[in-house]
Amino acid sequence: MNIMNISAINRLEDVSRYQTVNPLADMTGQTEETSFDSLLSSAMNLVNQTEEYSNKAEEEEIKYAMGQSDSLHDLLIAQQKANVSLQYTVAVKNTAVEAYRTLMNMQF
Repeated sequence: MNIMNISAINRLEDVSRYQTVNPLADMTGQTEETSFDSLLSSAMNLVNQTEEYSNKAEEEEIKYAMGQSDSLHDLLIAQQKANVSLQYTVAVKNTAVEAYRTLMNMQF
């Protein structure tokens, strides 16, 4: 059995070499920036998805009211999805606002 094919063992050689430059130093700033960017875009996607669910629920309500749809089940599912999505979005917003307030109240 040849254990030299295991990639973890091959990476141990890189760790044992002394390097004068910290390879993570330049990546740290980029990682934080990318992380915040992905967090912001994910929050915007959440808001857009909530709006889509709300619009879909409104469409189902109109279809049911006009008699174009006989499925009360689809109407209730669309309304519940919109409701849960809105509650989740509000909870995320409240958590972000609370975190912001906590940071602003910190004394340095």
